Amino acid sequence: MTTFAHAMANNFFHFKRFSVFQDRCAMKVGTDGTLLGAWANGGKQILDIGTGTGLIALMMAQRFPNSHITAIDCDLDACLQAADNVSASPFANQIDVVNTSLQSFHSHSDESQSTGGMLQGPFDAIVCNPPFFENALQSPCGQRTTARHTISLSYSELFRGVDRLLGEEGEFSAIIPFDCRQRFEEEAALKGFFSSRVCAVSTTPQKAPRRFLLAFRRSPVATVENLRLVIGDDLYRTLLQDFLIHF
Repeated sequence: MTTFAHAMANNFFHFKRFSVFQDRCAMKVGTDGTLLGAWANGGKQILDIGTGTGLIALMMAQRFPNSHITAIDCDLDACLQAADNVSASPFANQIDVVNTSLQSFHSHSDESQSTGGMLQGPFDAIVCNPPFFENALQSPCGQRTTARHTISLSYSELFRGVDRLLGEEGEFSAIIPFDCRQRFEEEAALKGFFSSRVCAVSTTPQKAPRRFLLAFRRSPVATVENLRLVIGDDLYRTLLQDFLIHF
């Protein structure tokens, strides 16, 4: 079974249909982003917030060939890396990489002044592997701090941006550590979002979930989908079989 351990030590990671180089990015290819890219629902217009290497944008482009993905990141080096990864992939025509923060990004649905770039939206789907450490010791690496800590994008700002950019029937998907779930869902509720899908992620069948894949919509669904995934089980393999080479 493919693992992501060597991705943290190498400057690249090869998937079945594209490769991700990551020497200029603080956050490397890992289980979180790969699961989110394989699990999130898509649509014609997709926004990837904090794209980093471009991994999730590339996965969404592969899964939804008729979609257009706008991938944004506030870090210039990450955007340059993502743009290189996208241009070397079969999905270059589907993805635009934009160097901007979520707070500064505008879409066609905004009435405020635009940033002057290519505008898309409202979006049918928004995905984000968000910075999640709210009150933790920060990394001495400024780029890694931006990627992992909410200092640059709080949960409140994230959901404010999602509220501004997501279409009425759209879905927002994210992956969150188990101990951040309550705070994340509280912020979603404050912004008027309802849980639509939940997938608990455990490393072994005996262990409690360490991550949660969460999806939200503007209106409540009749039944919230609840799943549990264990790394290496049938659901894990089904989600990632079109991406991982050695499986």
